[in-house]
Amino acid sequence: MERFDYTPPSSLNVLPIPGLAIEEVSMDALDRIREMNRTIFREERIINTFEREDVMILEARVHGESAGFKVGYRENRFTFYSAKGGVLPAFRRRGIAVALLDAMMGRAKDRGYIRFAFDTFPNLHPGMTILALEQGFQLVKSDFNSLYREYRLRFERKLQEGPEQDVNPAGV
Repeated sequence: MERFDYTPPSSLNVLPIPGLAIEEVSMDALDRIREMNRTIFREERIINTFEREDVMILEARVHGESAGFKVGYRENRFTFYSAKGGVLPAFRRRGIAVALLDAMMGRAKDRGYIRFAFDTFPNLHPGMTILALEQGFQLVKSDFNSLYREYRLRFERKLQEGPEQDVNPAGV
């Protein structure tokens, strides 16, 4: 049985943002990403490890100034996982988070992934839950994360048709 009842539009509802450029950057850009991560999340850890297959780091810039980032990687041969991302406070409420998400989804689809997934903590970051639901993601799992001492929601969205058989082990 397939997990998704419908195929949402191929891209998200991204509004034009004057001066916005999103580019995939190398590990050489980690100092800028770390600085943004500290400002946005008040923590040093971006992700647990960069020793992953198919790591993707996107940086959003507005008129050349760093505005946000998104980091993801291959979870399995069918699913690309968006591990972390954020937008600096001075650039929020302009659609940059949606644009970053859309850019990462497009690149993941181009690389042949079938699904796109991310986790969020609705009590810590309620905006990501709202964004997920508004943009056609489906809630596929929920649990309690003992590290953050918060509930965690997993959202997924189909990127394209694929050969995999979806099985929902959590029964959600």
